[in-house]
Amino acid sequence: MAAQSSSTFANPPNYTFTSHRLHRTLHASDKQPIVLVACGSFNPITYHHLRMFEMANDFVRQNTNFEIVGGYLSPVSEEYKKPGLVRAHHRVNMCTLATEQESSGLMVDSWEAFQNYQRTAVVLDHFDYEINTVLGGVSTRDGEHRDVRIMLLAGSDLISTMSEPGVWSHNDLDRILGRYGTFVIERTGSSMDQATDSLARWRNSIYPIPQLVQNDVSSTKVRLFFRRGLSVRYLIPADVIDYIKQNYLYLDDGSGPEKDKGKDKESGEAEISLRDGGFLLQL
Repeated sequence: MAAQSSSTFANPPNYTFTSHRLHRTLHASDKQPIVLVACGSFNPITYHHLRMFEMANDFVRQNTNFEIVGGYLSPVSEEYKKPGLVRAHHRVNMCTLATEQESSGLMVDSWEAFQNYQRTAVVLDHFDYEINTVLGGVSTRDGEHRDVRIMLLAGSDLISTMSEPGVWSHNDLDRILGRYGTFVIERTGSSMDQATDSLARWRNSIYPIPQLVQNDVSSTKVRLFFRRGLSVRYLIPADVIDYIKQNYLYLDDGSGPEKDKGKDKESGEAEISLRDGGFLLQL
């Protein structure tokens, strides 16, 4: 499935693709292997981010012929230029602490975080290349090779922006929704039907997932709680809380040294400003 050559992807210094939790053998040979990728700020990561993977896992098991062989968080580059966005190494470290503490299957990929801005379509291409070309995909119990389908995990409010003129290029949409596909998690205050109706040409590769337990926890609210001295226990993992306190993060509104004062990318790159938090605009 990988369509790009190794020369397409310039890796950051000392970069290694994380694959220690990638299942290399399918449990069911009649299933199509998939990897879920969530792109976003994770500023900081919350339990809601982790919960979305669980919702997708339930949906996949009960409604599809897919088998999830891995899940990744891909923190956005510092070139995002959003006020209050802490440095990439902090967000990668927090995501790593959260996944290692709270999950037995999720991983963090730092490729996007430690270089210049990368469009979502290119990030998915990177995963496709690393998993299917470099690692050689996965195998059935009988030794049959299978390519892994890379799929975006996103919130319905993010997906709704894909129909807005000038935000996403048509070629990128065709790669993201046509070549790869996406699972769309319902988000409080965002209409699922409205988010997907205008993308009808790709309806066969868009999988809406209803949110059975409403959850509006967001990174924005967590940062606000930190600034006000309020407890964030049970909103984010304990190890992440300790890391934030040890590194004096989120003590102000972003006007300090962690603040980036640049402007959003223009035109075809504008989509990056609409995927804050990985899944939804409020994160």
